[in-house]
Amino acid sequence: MIFRRARPDSLADLPPVETLRLTVRPLAAEDAEVLRRLTDDPAITGAVDFLPAPFTLEDAQGLIASGRRGTDVFLGARARKDGTLVGVVGAHLRGPGTIEIGYWIGGAARGRGYGTEAVAGVLVALRQRFPKRGVLAECRPENTASWGLLTKLGFHETGAEGHRPGRRVLALEGT
Repeated sequence: MIFRRARPDSLADLPPVETLRLTVRPLAAEDAEVLRRLTDDPAITGAVDFLPAPFTLEDAQGLIASGRRGTDVFLGARARKDGTLVGVVGAHLRGPGTIEIGYWIGGAARGRGYGTEAVAGVLVALRQRFPKRGVLAECRPENTASWGLLTKLGFHETGAEGHRPGRRVLALEGT
């Protein structure tokens, strides 16, 4: 049996996360079409600044390929019951001491707790892998669903403006 040693400052080989209802694992090339279908939704592309509208197959392939750099990873949250992609969680190394997270949930899955479950699972994996890094998120205050998810998981507003227009920075408690 061959074991790959995790690179200490890379997200490229972040292990899959299992939660009660989800498997959350890095997106792979074969996920591009299902990622395109999930993400090509004005509610998602309008809320996530770096996602173009329409979100094409080429965009999906590029987003997945960006994970090979090791500083960014996009994880697909799939229902354990049938493998349906319900959302995406992104993690991004920001300088030597910070990880930024972000996420989006597909229309049919919104409001069912999948976002909270997926992000909570990824946070556990990130804290195990990078115990000395702080975890941040940027969110528009008027996005009450996302703001509520983050505060429910232990994030608090820092008072800082985000790098993206109209967003505030939230930090995970204890980081």
